[in-house]
Amino acid sequence: MEKKEWFENEDFWLNYGPIMFDSQRWAEAPTIAEHICAIAGLGNGNRILDAGCGPGRISVELAIRGLNVTGIDLIKPFLEAAQESADDEHVPITLIQSDLRTFVSQQPFDAAINLYTSFGYCETVEDDISILKNIAAAIKKGGYFIMECLSREIAVRDFTEGEWFERANKTVLTEFSVVGAWEGLLSRWILIDAEGNRCEHTFVQRLYSAVEIKKILLTNGFTQAEIYGDFDFSPYNHRARTMVIVARK
Repeated sequence: MEKKEWFENEDFWLNYGPIMFDSQRWAEAPTIAEHICAIAGLGNGNRILDAGCGPGRISVELAIRGLNVTGIDLIKPFLEAAQESADDEHVPITLIQSDLRTFVSQQPFDAAINLYTSFGYCETVEDDISILKNIAAAIKKGGYFIMECLSREIAVRDFTEGEWFERANKTVLTEFSVVGAWEGLLSRWILIDAEGNRCEHTFVQRLYSAVEIKKILLTNGFTQAEIYGDFDFSPYNHRARTMVIVARK
């Protein structure tokens, strides 16, 4: 039997989804959706692919703005949650359960997005690159790809060995350590509920520098790629909030 990656485990997301997609993440979704539309010049009827859409946080906001949205994710409960949100907002959305490492689009999109540090978790660099190749293949010539992910530079700048906090009626303890020469970040998350029940999970996110991810994009289907410190085109420097890549095919 083929070994499954940790992110293919639905139980993990059922436990950790409410922690990762908290109220703050949902509250910022409308603003991020507005930025995406402005960056890629998208309007009513434009087709956009949300590659790794999760519970539809951004997908539904884009659909509210009149875009023709297709969301791809491996996790069925997330897709079901996204459909519920779309139904509540009375907007159409297409949701597909698929692995981005093997996903092949049947129709071209005007733009694609991959947001909220949902990249770099595959076992090999080759698998990471296959995801970017498949996204590039799904976009029309001249179309945009907007990506937000944790960069090596920001991981180094903001590194902490751990913390704890209360969220979603659970106590959350985290421990972090460096893999190799800052090739990845090893994260251990422990959740404890009010009854004292405990679950924990450990995973590694591969870290790419801004220069590395730009080079990968330019050699795997994209003709342009610019790096910013946020969705407002602020500089990617020591004050950057995150790493946002705006690429064109």
